[in-house]
Amino acid sequence: MKVVVLTGPESAGKSSLCTALAQRFGAPVVREYVREYIELHQRDTCYVDVEIIAREQWRREQEARALQPPLLLLDTHLLSNRQWSLALFGQSPGWIDQLLQQQHYDAVFLLSPDGLPWQADGQRCQPELATRQAFHTGLEHWLVQHRQPLVHAGGSWADRLGQIGQAIAALP
Repeated sequence: MKVVVLTGPESAGKSSLCTALAQRFGAPVVREYVREYIELHQRDTCYVDVEIIAREQWRREQEARALQPPLLLLDTHLLSNRQWSLALFGQSPGWIDQLLQQQHYDAVFLLSPDGLPWQADGQRCQPELATRQAFHTGLEHWLVQHRQPLVHAGGSWADRLGQIGQAIAALP
C-alpha cells in the first residue's frame, strides 16, 4: 500500500487534485475533516476544537489504512492540523507531532501557494499571498526537519496534476 499526502496552504488545489488523482488511479481519498466540522458547528473554531478535529482526521486516516488499498490519497493530514493550530492559536497539541513522526508516508506533496488564485469559500481566512506563503514555509520546515518524503508541486493546476500523477506512478 502506498500512502500519499497532499498538503499546503489554502487554495493550493489539494481537494481538486485529490479528486482528479482518485479518478486517475482508482484510489480512495481521506478528505479534510475540518471542513465538515466547521459546516456542522457554523462558528469559528477555537483551540479546544483542534483536538477534536485532529483526532477525527487521524481516526479516518487509520480507518482507510486498515482497508489496505493499493494507493491511499490524503487530502491533508495531521501536519495541516498542527500548522493551523499554530497559525491561529500559537500552540498545537504535542501528540500530533509524535503521531506524525511515527506514521509512514510514501510521498508528501507540498503544494505551493504561487500559481493559483485564492478562492473564497466561506471557510478560508488567508486571502493574502504572503500569509499563505508563510503557512507553506511552516509546513516545509517541519517536513524537512523531520526528514519526511517531501515533493514540491507548483505551477498551474494542470502542472500540479501532471507532476503529482507522474510521481505517484513512479513510486516503488
